[in-house]
Amino acid sequence: MTARDLLHLAWVIPALPALGAVVLLLFGKRMREPIAGWVATTLMTLSFLASIVVVVALHSMSAEARADALANTTQGFTWIHVAGFDVPFRFLVDQLSSVMILFITGVGALIHLYAIGYMHGDERFSRFFAYMNLFAASMLTLVLGANFLITFLGWEGVGLCSYLLISFWFERNSAAVAGKKAFVTNRVGDFGFMLAMFLIFSKVGSLNYASIGRVHLEALHLSNTTVTAIALLLFLGAVGKSAQLPLYIWLPDAMEGPTPVSALIHAATMVTAGVFLVVRAHTFFDLSDHAGQIVAWVGAITALFAATIALMQNDIKRVLAYSTISQLGYMFLAAGVGAYSAAIFHMVMHAFFKALLFLGAGSVIHGMHGEQDMRKMGGLRKFMPYTAGTFIVGWLAIAGVIPFAGFWSKDEILARAWYSDSYALWFAALIGALLTAFYMTRQVWLVFFDGERWQSSDSMIEAAEHDAHAEPHESPWTMYVPLFALAGLTLIGGLLDLPFTNARLNLLDRWLEPLFAGVKEPAISSFWGATLLTAITLTGAVIGIIIARALYLHGLNEDGSDPAAERLGGFAGVLANGYYIDYAWSRFVSGPISAFARALSDGIDRTVIDGAVNGVGRVVREGGQGLRRVQTGLVRNYALAILAGTVVLLAYVSTRATL
Repeated sequence: MTARDLLHLAWVIPALPALGAVVLLLFGKRMREPIAGWVATTLMTLSFLASIVVVVALHSMSAEARADALANTTQGFTWIHVAGFDVPFRFLVDQLSSVMILFITGVGALIHLYAIGYMHGDERFSRFFAYMNLFAASMLTLVLGANFLITFLGWEGVGLCSYLLISFWFERNSAAVAGKKAFVTNRVGDFGFMLAMFLIFSKVGSLNYASIGRVHLEALHLSNTTVTAIALLLFLGAVGKSAQLPLYIWLPDAMEGPTPVSALIHAATMVTAGVFLVVRAHTFFDLSDHAGQIVAWVGAITALFAATIALMQNDIKRVLAYSTISQLGYMFLAAGVGAYSAAIFHMVMHAFFKALLFLGAGSVIHGMHGEQDMRKMGGLRKFMPYTAGTFIVGWLAIAGVIPFAGFWSKDEILARAWYSDSYALWFAALIGALLTAFYMTRQVWLVFFDGERWQSSDSMIEAAEHDAHAEPHESPWTMYVPLFALAGLTLIGGLLDLPFTNARLNLLDRWLEPLFAGVKEPAISSFWGATLLTAITLTGAVIGIIIARALYLHGLNEDGSDPAAERLGGFAGVLANGYYIDYAWSRFVSGPISAFARALSDGIDRTVIDGAVNGVGRVVREGGQGLRRVQTGLVRNYALAILAGTVVLLAYVSTRATL
C-alpha cells in the first residue's frame, strides 16, 4: 500500500468516534458505567493511532506530492448535485489538517480517559461519552473537509454537541441557559459563514479548497471589495465560534458543563475552529487591503480585554474561561499580521497547557466535593500533590516562562507583531502577557498555597456530615495520568518550533511553509533584536508573577477581602462583572429586542399574516351562510328560480341577436 493510499483512508479517523457515538446512543444503557467510557476512550485512541499513520504517510511523500491537494483528497461520493452545484463529500489531508487531527485526537483521548473518573456515578454516564465521541467526530470532519460545505457540516456538528454538553446537567437552570446562550450566539457567526460561502460560490464557482489558491483567485481578478467582504464574513463566523469580541459572551457561561467538556471543547478543539477557518482561507485575507488588520486588532483588543476581566474572577474555571478568550485573541493577532504558522503553533501549545489547566481545575473540584470558589480553597498542594505539580506546569506555560511551551509560541507572536511594524499591537499583547502572568499566579496561590480556607466551603461541610474525616483528596489514576501526560507535552512542546532557523529546529514552521507560499509573513530580521524582544516579553511575565506573589503572599486579607480588589477600589467590581457587558446584553435582549419582537408579532404576525388567513376564512364562511339561505327545501321556490333564470337567459340571447 502506497503513502497516498494511506491518505485516502483518512475517513477512518472521524468514522471511529462516530461509530462510538452510534453504539453508545443505541446500546449505552445496557453497558455498566465504566464500559461506556472505555469504549469511547478506546475508539478515540484508535483514531489517534490512525492519525499518526496518515501523518507519517504524508511526511514520507515528496514536497511536490504533498502540494497536490486534488491527489491528496480522499475518494468520496457526490453529496449535492443541483443545477451545476456539485459538492463532493471528501476529506483533504495536507500539512494543516494533519497538525489539527493529531492534537484533536491525542488530547481528546486523554480527556476521554480523564472523564471516566470525573463522571463516575453520573446517571447519564454513557450518554455523556456518546456526546463526547460525536463532538470529536464533528471536529475531525470540520478540519478534514475538502471544501467549505464539509467544514460547515462539522462546524454545525460541534455547535450542536457544545449545546448538548454545556447543558448536560440540564436540571440546573444555569446549565440549561448556558447551553441555549452558546447555541444562539454561535448562530450569529454561522450566518456570516453561510453568506461567505454564497459569495465564494457566486464569484469563484466552487467551494473546494483546491480552488481558492492564490494563483487561481488572482486569475479571477476579483475586486478588493469582494475579497474583503468574503474575508470579513468568514471572520464573523470565526468570531462566534472562537469567542472574540463582541460574541465572546457564551464562553464564560459554558463552564456550567462538566469539566472534561471545558477541556475538550473550550480549550483544545472547538474554540480553535475559528482560527483554523481563517488560516485555511488565508488567501482571501492576504488579498484584502484591510481584512488582516481588522482580524489583528480584534484579536489584540480581545486578548487585553479578557485578561483584565480574569483578574477579579473567583471561580476556578471562570478564570480559565476568560484566559481562553484572551489566548485565542493572540492567535487571531498572529493570523491578522500574516504569521499563520505562529497562530497554529500557539493553537497547539494552548491545547496542551489549557487542557492541562482545565483538567487540573476539575481535579481540584473533584477533591473539594464540587467547590469552585478559590476563596474557599488554599493549601491544597499538601492534599493533592499530583494535581498541584501538574497545574503549576500549566501555570508557568501560560504565563510565558522559559522553557515551557507557552513561552515559545507567545514570544513568536509578539516578535511577528513587532516586525510587522504593528507596534501598538505588540504593546497590547505585551500588557496582556503581563496580566496573564498576574491572574494565573493569583489563581495558583489562592488554590494551592496560603492557609487552608476550605473548612468554610459549603460543599466540604456537607461532605463532612457524611464523613467525619472528609478532606480534600487526590483524584483517581484515570484523572491524574492524563494530567502527567499533558504536563509532559507542555514541558517539551516548544521543541516543535524553536526559533532557531539555522539549526533547522523550527519543525512546524517548515512543515506548514508550503501552504503559505506568497504570504508576506513578517520576518524576524535581526537575531539581537529578537533576543531583546524575548527579554522584554519574559520580563513582563516575571513582573506579573512578582506583583501577584507580593500581593497574595499571605493569601486573602484577614477580613476575607481580596488584596488586589482592595487596591483597585470600585473598578474591581466592574472587572468582576465583566464590565457589565453580559448584563447589558441581557437587558438589551429582554428590553428593546423583546419589545421589537412583540411589535412584529402584534403588528405583522397577528394583523397581517393572521389577519389575511382569518379574513379569507371569514369571507368563505359568510359567503357560505349567505348561499345557505337559498336552499329553502321548497320545490316551488326552485321552479321559480329556474323560470327566472330562463327568462334572463332568453332576454340576453334576444338582446345579442338584435345587436
